[in-house]
Amino acid sequence: MDNKLFTPGPLNTKLSVKEAMLHDMGSRDKEFLEVVNEIRSELLDIAGLTPEDGYDTVLMQGSGTFGVESVISTVIPNYGHLLLLTNGAYGDRMKQMAEVYGIRTTTLKYKENIVPLLEDAEDVLQNDTTITHMAIVHCETTTGIFNDIEGIGLLARKYNKVFIVDAMSSFGAVPINLKACSIDFLVSSSNKCIEGVPGFSFVFANSSILETCAGQARTVSLDLYSQWIDMKKNGQFRFTPPIQTILAFRKAIGELRSEGGIEKRAERYRLNYQRLIEGTEALGLKTYLNKKDQGYIITSFLFPEHLNFDFTRFYESLHERGQVIYQGKLSDTNCFRIGNIGQLYLDDIENLLTAIKEVLEEMGMTFCIAN
Repeated sequence: MDNKLFTPGPLNTKLSVKEAMLHDMGSRDKEFLEVVNEIRSELLDIAGLTPEDGYDTVLMQGSGTFGVESVISTVIPNYGHLLLLTNGAYGDRMKQMAEVYGIRTTTLKYKENIVPLLEDAEDVLQNDTTITHMAIVHCETTTGIFNDIEGIGLLARKYNKVFIVDAMSSFGAVPINLKACSIDFLVSSSNKCIEGVPGFSFVFANSSILETCAGQARTVSLDLYSQWIDMKKNGQFRFTPPIQTILAFRKAIGELRSEGGIEKRAERYRLNYQRLIEGTEALGLKTYLNKKDQGYIITSFLFPEHLNFDFTRFYESLHERGQVIYQGKLSDTNCFRIGNIGQLYLDDIENLLTAIKEVLEEMGMTFCIAN
């Protein structure tokens, strides 16, 4: 039996999604090209969009980071100036990308438990008219915090800036209105909340803006514009596509629809999160974030303040019980993370809580457990 993955992705997937990979197709075959076009259309529909809304979807080989980098390296021209708001490792990764490509960047950096402030962003926009683009991570997987993409999007609209959102850990489980949030480019991945397997990312793109990006790409393989043009012309990836991952993703979309769409999946994830918080509080564990800022995708927990606590032992003992949690990624605080997405249900959360209680008891930390 597979371990239960309490991570932000890759995730536990349905057997039907795995079985969809048990087929071979030619990358130029009509049958496969129809699957690619179907997925691109289905993604728009899931997002509540149509081509008439001015958006299109582009699939990009590789992890979610590849998709983000394709946007950063293609969409921002040589004269561009990026305003980046970051409060975690994945926002910082966008900064690293911009630096590698020589893109002028102004960064508003916040502590991992602070939601970027709209007034700070507006102050920068008012005082620097050279800024052309804005970017932020929606659900910062470093902590699980939800950032205010609607508020930032309204600023982008007010000051006529191109708005880029990394929605890796949220799209498919958190309703996002791209038009209302003025999002021009949104990136997510096959192995997150749509519950597919790793292998490609996808980009929702403002078509009128992407049309202006010919020749801007700073890389060959991550040229988002050229990938888009080829997909529009013939449905093809420019380079070898992850065929089995694509087939699994088509099935995962079907499973999402069978569950009731984004709203029903969000409901399941919220119930998982609520039970996780109730149960961990009863065990004496404390969360890193203020609950008002905490999303329901992944949660950061502080290391217990007890001499007997050893994270390696804690992690490995849970792993021996088939429960896989996630290492912490905070810059200055010891923590671990627990996700509650993918094929996880309330029974799985109960089993995890039981395992945590057993491990804490084995480590001589029973006093942490509430009576």
